[in-house]
Amino acid sequence: MVKNLMLNDKDLQHWITKRNVAAKLVYPGVPTPTVPDAARALGVKSEQILKSLVFLCDGQPCLVVAAGEVRISYKKLADHFGMSRRKVKMASAEGALEISGFEVGAMPPFGHEEALTTFVDADSIRGDYAVYYGGGGTKDALLELTLTTLLEVTRASVISLTETVIVKNTEEMS
Repeated sequence: MVKNLMLNDKDLQHWITKRNVAAKLVYPGVPTPTVPDAARALGVKSEQILKSLVFLCDGQPCLVVAAGEVRISYKKLADHFGMSRRKVKMASAEGALEISGFEVGAMPPFGHEEALTTFVDADSIRGDYAVYYGGGGTKDALLELTLTTLLEVTRASVISLTETVIVKNTEEMS
C-alpha cells in the first residue's frame, strides 16, 4: 500500500493528545536527525536519545528502539524469531517511510501509520534516566517521554539486541 502523505510532528501531537499519552514534543531550535545532533541540541547524553529503526524479518516489518549510538545485532533479532540472519534486513529509508509514515531521522517510537511489533533493546535502555528523547515526527522536533510511557504505549518486548563490540587495550596493540 502506497501512502500519499508523510506524517509529521503535528500528526504525532494529534496521536498523543487523542490517546492521552504522557509525552510531549520539544523543539530545540536546530535539526536533530542523528543521535549526536539531538544530544548536542538538548545538552543531554547520547544514551538518552532513542532511535527507532524499521527492520524486515522474513519480509514482516518490526520496530527496534535503542538508545545512543549502539549497533543492533541482526543475528540477535533473527535468533529471537528463530530464523536465519539472512532473513533480517533493515528497511530502506523509502521502505521505513512507507511502513511507518515517518521519515528516517524523525521517526518516533509510536504514532505510526499502523502499529508495529516493537522491541526495546534491553542493553541500551535500562531506565537509567528520568526522561528519554525520540524522533518527534520532523527533524526539528523531539519526543520527550519516560521509559514507562515507551513500554506502555508500544507494548514492546524488551530483549537484548545490541551488538557486542570488543575494544582492545591500546597497550596490547603496541
